[in-house]
Amino acid sequence: MSRIGKQPVVIPSGVKLEISGQTIKATGKKGNNSLTVPQGITVKMDGGNAVITRADDLQQSKALHGLSRALIANLVKGVSDGYEQGLEVYGTGYTSKVQGRNLMINVG
Repeated sequence: MSRIGKQPVVIPSGVKLEISGQTIKATGKKGNNSLTVPQGITVKMDGGNAVITRADDLQQSKALHGLSRALIANLVKGVSDGYEQGLEVYGTGYTSKVQGRNLMINVG
């Protein structure tokens, strides 16, 4: 099995995951979103975890197995915590400050 795909996705409290055929819908405090997984990949709830399995051992199925698990984990994270992106600036002569939601960087 895929090393990533065999790990279950932990569903935190406050997140509701609905599985309807190949469509997964997640609802949480940050909103809701849905995802359609490819054919040959199945998602089942096991307690508070989502378990992703594949139908066969073809190379494409193995790749889609890990991809689907990662997409579902990101889906759950997005509706529970939201996404954030960090920026690291290295070097001398850089000045930066945050104004509202914008980051201003001066090089000089």
